[in-house]
Amino acid sequence: MARHLRPEGLDFVDSAPVRMVFAREVSAPPERVYRALADDVADWPEWFPAVTAVQPLDGGAGRDVRLRGGIRFRETVLAAKPPELYAYRVDATGVPGVRALVEEWRLTPAGAGTRVRWTFATDGTAVYRVLARLARPGLGRSFREAVAALDRRLAV
Repeated sequence: MARHLRPEGLDFVDSAPVRMVFAREVSAPPERVYRALADDVADWPEWFPAVTAVQPLDGGAGRDVRLRGGIRFRETVLAAKPPELYAYRVDATGVPGVRALVEEWRLTPAGAGTRVRWTFATDGTAVYRVLARLARPGLGRSFREAVAALDRRLAV
């Protein structure tokens, strides 16, 4: 993880050069979904197939995340407001070309369940920005599969 990224704040979610927003409803209430996102981070690999390991750091203020393909992120939690908002930024990674990355998970009641909205906000070199935009369909599929698996997990 040689590359240190710009330390963007939560406002980057609205101002990033590349923003992708995905949403899906689940049957569990926001409180349960929030716990799975923010409190049970080590369990992410059980429902998010792209994630192979998550290690909470600094008493939950940060995370070390490993993805398939050997990608690794060192993250800082920017917002943890139960049961509606969980957001973090990537501080360091080995991914070439990336300069800033913030992810935000917003949870809103939807009947008896929850509307889960994930925003992926990033910046980088021109080549990175093009590749990030081309990755949109794959990120969307990964989000949908992960949230569907989370929904099944929380229904048990």
